[in-house]
Amino acid sequence: MRVLVSDSVSEEGLAILRRAAEVDYRPNLPRETLLQIIGDYDALMVRSQTRVDAQVIEAGTRLKVIGRAGVGVDNIDVDAATRRGIVVVNSPEGNTIAAAELTFAHLLALARLIPQADRSLRAGEWKRNQFVGVELSRKTLGVVGMGKIGREVARRARAFGMRILAYDPFVPETHLRQLGAEPVPLETLLRESDFITLHAPLTPETRHLLNRETLALTKPGVRIVNCARGELIDADALAELIESGHGAGAALDVFPTEPPPPDLKLLHQPQNVLTPHLGASTAEAQVKVAVDVAEQIVAVLHGGAPRSPVNLPPIPAELMSRVEPYLKLAERMGALHSQLADAPIERVHAVFSGDWGDLPLDIIARAALAGLLQRSTDASVNLVNAPLIAQQRGVQLEWSVRPETELYPDTLTLTAHTPRGAQQLTGTVFGRSDLRITHLNDLFVDIRPEGILLMTEHQDRPGIIGRVGTALGNYQVNIAGMHVGRTAMGGRAVMILQVDNPIPPEAFEQIRQMEGVDSARVVRFE
Repeated sequence: MRVLVSDSVSEEGLAILRRAAEVDYRPNLPRETLLQIIGDYDALMVRSQTRVDAQVIEAGTRLKVIGRAGVGVDNIDVDAATRRGIVVVNSPEGNTIAAAELTFAHLLALARLIPQADRSLRAGEWKRNQFVGVELSRKTLGVVGMGKIGREVARRARAFGMRILAYDPFVPETHLRQLGAEPVPLETLLRESDFITLHAPLTPETRHLLNRETLALTKPGVRIVNCARGELIDADALAELIESGHGAGAALDVFPTEPPPPDLKLLHQPQNVLTPHLGASTAEAQVKVAVDVAEQIVAVLHGGAPRSPVNLPPIPAELMSRVEPYLKLAERMGALHSQLADAPIERVHAVFSGDWGDLPLDIIARAALAGLLQRSTDASVNLVNAPLIAQQRGVQLEWSVRPETELYPDTLTLTAHTPRGAQQLTGTVFGRSDLRITHLNDLFVDIRPEGILLMTEHQDRPGIIGRVGTALGNYQVNIAGMHVGRTAMGGRAVMILQVDNPIPPEAFEQIRQMEGVDSARVVRFE
């Protein structure tokens, strides 16, 4: 077996590979050369420099596994690898400690004005009275995002005697309390925190999570740390907060554009502590990710299972065409649950009714879990890693089989349990690919889980549907389909509108405020 390593990795990782295979270590390999030689190798190990796109994968006719010595796989075409039956592995845990420790280094540097004092002393000054900092002890730290790194930061903050407030809408409150944090809404965290540190994924919902409006809620003298994603913060708004004196400073390892442009205001504010994206830049982290991925490559080459596969597990070819529509249905039902839930989901129960034969029901249940979790992270959530991510977030998955059915031959019922109650969806597949959600709790519906949906709960009375349609029309939003369900005449009702284009915030707010409309949600299926 032959392994090609085309980026710089630690010697410890190479040693593991060399004990199991013939290794060609060729960092900084030109792309043209890579395309010429990749067909001679069974495995490819990269970091972030080598771009493993569909063309490289197509040329890698012998490839069984591609390993990324790091967390992200943006430089690997995972879909192309999956189609070719190539396992993609990474090291999602490798830089956790490095990122957490850098975050804490930023906290301390920001609190004690260490970079500023260093610069002053090197300039020949001795101005002790200009560098009076603050202590972390008895201060409140707001942690936005309680994933792996957020949890490690909170653990270290407790050792410093800090009070921990946590905001993570995808982690149940009981799990946050077990981690020693107080679960609070984002607004409370902003109002009460002396220090705020961000560890959330970058999603459409979290982009500019800290903006002019949310930053205005913070305490005077607040200090903000971001070692996660640059676009979580509106950089101009943060600079204005610091310039006004309301914010005491910011510590940033990441920026909206990297490297940041020279005219970025935050670069020129002496209160700030800035580093060039060093989150994973420790000798230990580089060794960890190389060793982790090397071990997984060896496992795959010897027919074993990797610890951290990124793409789909193998499904027998004869079942793939039958199972694919149900995988898609389950994933979209999970995605719908995540967008309708009004509290963190703690438990998911899938019931398969009918004759499912030899289809892999456990994998279909995992697809529902993947859809449920995808909006909680900017990492790829798939059939393999969904259970691990669910475990980390305190979400349980259960599934069972019920031979009898009622309306349709084979149905999937997915129930999501939260501290505020349970929500239930039922769906089926007509023909080979016609996905339908047929029940929302006790209401019969007919939802195609695709595109953009506007879902309202309202009282069944004349005029509401017309007013909603008129509001959308006034904003040039075209309605592609509609379904209305109700418990009884004049009772509780639900309306689902499928629209062709995004609903402007003004139109949505107008609909939400309409008399008789109890709630409104916009649901997106990617």
